[in-house]
Amino acid sequence: MSILRTKDMRKLGEKEIEKRLAELKLEMAKERANISIGATTASPGKIREIRKTIARINTIKKEKIG
Repeated sequence: MSILRTKDMRKLGEKEIEKRLAELKLEMAKERANISIGATTASPGKIREIRKTIARINTIKKEKIG
């Protein structure tokens, strides 16, 4: 899954945002599982970027609600 820009996230609907959030959480779980079993990651900064994107999505969700 590609990392989304904030501008692009704001254009998405609520259901699409929820779908992307679920995909990112699944991807992060897979990356963490690979690390825990001792496998090396293809990109060491990938988990950090996924975490940041999840935080951005949560912030945008709160902005839309409030």
